[in-house]
Amino acid sequence: MMPADNHTFFYPVTYILTGIPGTEESHVWIAIPFCLMYVVILFGNSLLIFIILTEQSLHEPMYLFVSMLATVDLLLSTTTVPKMLAIFWFRAGEISFAACLTQMFFIHVSFIAESAILLAMAFDRYVAICDPLRYTIILTKSVIGKMGLAVVTRSFLIIFPLIVVMKQLKFCRTNLLPHTYCEHMIIARLACNNIRVHIWYGVAVAILVIGLDVVLIAVSYGLILRAVFRLPSKEARIKALRTCSSHVCVILMFYVPAVFSYFAHQFGHVIPGYILNLLANLYVLIPPMLNPIVYGVTTKEILKRILAASSRRWAIRHVGSHQNQHRYTCPVIAANPRIIRVMVKPPMVKEEVVGKPEGPALPLCSQP
Repeated sequence: MMPADNHTFFYPVTYILTGIPGTEESHVWIAIPFCLMYVVILFGNSLLIFIILTEQSLHEPMYLFVSMLATVDLLLSTTTVPKMLAIFWFRAGEISFAACLTQMFFIHVSFIAESAILLAMAFDRYVAICDPLRYTIILTKSVIGKMGLAVVTRSFLIIFPLIVVMKQLKFCRTNLLPHTYCEHMIIARLACNNIRVHIWYGVAVAILVIGLDVVLIAVSYGLILRAVFRLPSKEARIKALRTCSSHVCVILMFYVPAVFSYFAHQFGHVIPGYILNLLANLYVLIPPMLNPIVYGVTTKEILKRILAASSRRWAIRHVGSHQNQHRYTCPVIAANPRIIRVMVKPPMVKEEVVGKPEGPALPLCSQP
């Protein structure tokens, strides 16, 4: 702790992240499930991005938005979890002021960007169901690229002023942060300045940005439901609703914990601090971990590509090991098959002459 009284201001060179206060003895064990979830996040989202980018048939608006979502999830988890594990396992809680602000910037940018991507995906589902004939005309690759650029630009413009304002704060208290990552209001509360601007900025972002996204998503799905229930057959209605199921699941996983966390902090005197801290940690782990699972399981096209890629990989390994154990030559057949020569088992060769060859011998497969 840095000693300072009410009249001594300082700009902390480093902060010390203390982890989850009240659970210090359990930090090592808490880190194990966190580490496993992080491995799932890295593998699941990386696989999802790889499958979508390498499969030409998946270069459609919905899947491109899914790849954007997976990229943001990787950014959010990689910004927070490695430092979190270092605190739990090695008590390496020190972080420079600049690094702390950088981490805070990427955490909040990821949150704003994910909300914008979910809104873009809701618009994608609206066009696909309510105006299917113009779907490919409206959502071209050029439009998707511009929407992705708009997501990044909006997130940057909203959060960057917050970093500028944070650097104007004067600190006169402790440099201990009772958390596992740098969060805006946790840092601001350590300042001796009046932080009313920070409080109102956070409220404005919550209402005018996140709140507006939620309202527009709700309007999109209201129009989607109206269009779906106007379809003539039950099968068509069920099929249309299934195309939205994975997106609805991801929306709920993203916004419900955020709302719960907000109200939990408002009634923090009722809920123990370590519970709030633990929920904040799970919030940067659970949605990024479940998103690729939801899209991989509920989206038929992605699931088929994943299974096909896995089966190809298994087949290549199986054939490679078989060739190493048993060398053989492929069947060779002449034009208008006259001579068939097969290596049955080394070194036994069976050759059957049916007639004179009328052309050069052609291998049925490449030689190993």
